[in-house]
Amino acid sequence: MRKFIERALNKLSKLDTEQIHALLFDLATENERLEVVLDSMNDGVLVADTDHKIVLYNKAAERLVPLTAADVYERPLPEAIDDEEIAEFVRETLAQQHSVLDREFTLEENGSARILSCSVFPLVRAGGIQGNILHVEEITEKRGREARLRRAENLASLTTLAAGVAHEIKNPLGSIGIHMQLIQKALDSSGTVDTEKISEFVEIVNEEVERLNRIVVDFLFAVRPMDLSPRDDDLSRVVADVLSFVRYECEQAGVEIKQNLDEELPTLQIDEKYIKQALMNMVKNAISAMPDGGVLTVSTYLRGDEVYLRVADTGVGIEEDVVDKIFEPYFTTKEFGSGIGLTLVYKIVKEHNGEISVLSHPGKGTTFTITFPIPQREQHLISWEAG
Repeated sequence: MRKFIERALNKLSKLDTEQIHALLFDLATENERLEVVLDSMNDGVLVADTDHKIVLYNKAAERLVPLTAADVYERPLPEAIDDEEIAEFVRETLAQQHSVLDREFTLEENGSARILSCSVFPLVRAGGIQGNILHVEEITEKRGREARLRRAENLASLTTLAAGVAHEIKNPLGSIGIHMQLIQKALDSSGTVDTEKISEFVEIVNEEVERLNRIVVDFLFAVRPMDLSPRDDDLSRVVADVLSFVRYECEQAGVEIKQNLDEELPTLQIDEKYIKQALMNMVKNAISAMPDGGVLTVSTYLRGDEVYLRVADTGVGIEEDVVDKIFEPYFTTKEFGSGIGLTLVYKIVKEHNGEISVLSHPGKGTTFTITFPIPQREQHLISWEAG
C-alpha cells in the first residue's frame, strides 16, 4: 500500500480531481482498517516517535494503562502514564536505549490487583529506528491459573510424598520395635545380662533411628520452599566446578568425562549451591548407571532465549515403563537408594523457573536436559539522532 501511495504522490500533478478523491478515499480506508485492527486487540499498544512523543495508541491501552489524560497524543510516553512505577520503567528503558520484554507490574485498584506485562522495543523500518513501542498485556488470569496449577501440583506431590514417607518409615520402625523387645527380653531374663548382645541390639536401634532421621530430613527438604539466594552467575563456570570435583570419582569408576561448555553464555539468576547439588545428583546417578565404565558428556549452550544444560551417559538406560516415574518421590530402580535424589533435582530446577526432560534407551544410556530462561532480554538499540 505504501509503495502504491508513493507512486500516486509522484504523479499527483497529473491526477484529476476524481483521481485525487479516490486516492484520499483509499488512504482513509487503509487508515480506518489499521485503527480497527488495533482497537480489536486485547493487548495495549502505544507508539512513540523518535522524540518519545505518542503518535498512536489503541483502546486496549486506554483500558489497561493508567493514562494522565483522555487524549495523550504528542505527549512524551513516560509522562502520559499515570503510574509511577511503569512510567519510571519506560523512562529508564528509553533513556538507556534498551529493549526490555515482559516486565511485570502489579496495579491495585478498588481492593483488587491487576498484573500487567510490559515490553518496550524499537519501531523499526528499513533498518532504522523510527520510534518505540510500548506493548502491554494483562496476565492476571494467566498468573492465577498458574498459581492454581502450582497449588494442585504441590498438593498432589505432598500426597505422594506423605505416602512415600509412611512406607519408608514402616521398616525402620518395625526393626526398632523388634530389637526393643529383644532388649526388654534380655533385661527381664534371670541371671546375668549379656551386655554384648544388648549393645548389638542398641547399635541396630541407633542405625534405624539415624535412617528415620534421614527420611525426615529428605522429606522436609522436598516439601519446604527453598530459601534461594539467586544472583547473576555463569552456568558454565558452576558446571565446571562440579565436574572438577567429581573427576577423581569418575576416574575410579572408569567413567570418562567429556565437557562441552559454552564460555559465552549470558548470565543467569541462579543459586550456585542448589544448582551444584542438582548437577551432583545427576552425575552420581550417571556413574551408578555405568557400573562397567563409560562416557559422561556434560554440555551447556544457548538456543533462542534459553540456556541448556545437558547431562548424557552411556549407561544401562531406563526402561520405557518407568521413565515417567523417575522424578516421583521415593521411586528408585536401585537396590539401595532413597528415591529422593531426582525429586530434589526436579524441585531445584522448578524453583529456578526451569524445565527438565529425560530421554533414555535401555542399554544405550540416558540424557537429562535442563532449560533455564534468560531472566531479562535486554539489547542496546541502534543509536539514532532525533531530527
